[in-house]
Amino acid sequence: MFFDNIASLFSNDIAIDLGTANTLVYRKGVGIVIDEPSVVAISVDGKRIIAIGEDAKDMLGKNPEEVRIIKPLKDGVIADFQVTELMLRNLILRAQKKRLLIKPRVLVCVPSGITEVEKRAVRDSAIHAGAREVYLVPEPIAAAIGADLPIHKPQGNLIMDIGGGTTEIAIISLSHIVVHTSIRVGGDKMDEAIVSYLRKRNNIFVGIQTAEKVKMKIGSAYPLEKELRSEIRGRDIITGYPITVEVTSEEIREALSENVTAMIDAVKHLFEKTAPELAADIAERGLILTGGGAQLKGLDKKIQDTVDLPVHVMPEPLTCVLKGCGQVLDNLEDYREVLLKKIES
Repeated sequence: MFFDNIASLFSNDIAIDLGTANTLVYRKGVGIVIDEPSVVAISVDGKRIIAIGEDAKDMLGKNPEEVRIIKPLKDGVIADFQVTELMLRNLILRAQKKRLLIKPRVLVCVPSGITEVEKRAVRDSAIHAGAREVYLVPEPIAAAIGADLPIHKPQGNLIMDIGGGTTEIAIISLSHIVVHTSIRVGGDKMDEAIVSYLRKRNNIFVGIQTAEKVKMKIGSAYPLEKELRSEIRGRDIITGYPITVEVTSEEIREALSENVTAMIDAVKHLFEKTAPELAADIAERGLILTGGGAQLKGLDKKIQDTVDLPVHVMPEPLTCVLKGCGQVLDNLEDYREVLLKKIES
């Protein structure tokens, strides 16, 4: 304990929201210092990093054979151990104000249903990337803390965190997850659904990045007061030539409907496993939406109408999990209960 207190004075401890779509880094006492896509561009032999984050994402679909573009995380967990380690090492070094003799403690957000093997993979990646100690905190708890929910009290707090690879839904009481579910539906599945829809309905093939842009621009889960239109460019499936077509928010809503329904069904199934006392709390307090997917227009209204529950979208849903991680990192002793079993280095 004494060594930890002294060491913390000479190192820059950091918290990392290691997401399928984006990775965010918080430095203790400073705030969010990095917000980058979880994408890495490396040489074919895997020995040289060419770009990380936004620069690597810009290369998607445009890279030559000599460059591999990799998204090292899938469904919220590590899919490529080596590339994740390279990415973490880069992020940890960039997050440090300056190179210090004492390595930082690193707190990492992980899915609530993470397995022991996956915990070990996260821990080993962070240690090899330069961490002194590694702490893990479940994403729903971090999101709830970032949303300023009273998780320490004996009352139900319902949180839905919609990430790139997964949607985590949990009821939290007395600093613990009482009931939770996780589905492999998130921003990435929505983008894929748009690509598939446009290919079938409009005979146009577009890339994932184009699908993501149209989702953010005109995508919705609920009818809009004024429906939107947008032009997109892609390749004609029949002729193979580049074409431009106009799509509407109604079409994109239809493309996303299956994924939105899956999220709502997950909420319903969660209630089937919930104690009546907690359900009563939630009926009064409602559902809190966090994560990048919470920005989908009208998602709160769609859930509210279907489940008959108050739904609140956090003002900055994309950074909510990391803000919660930052609070835990700044006050580790106060939040010991929310950490997963400590993994010794």
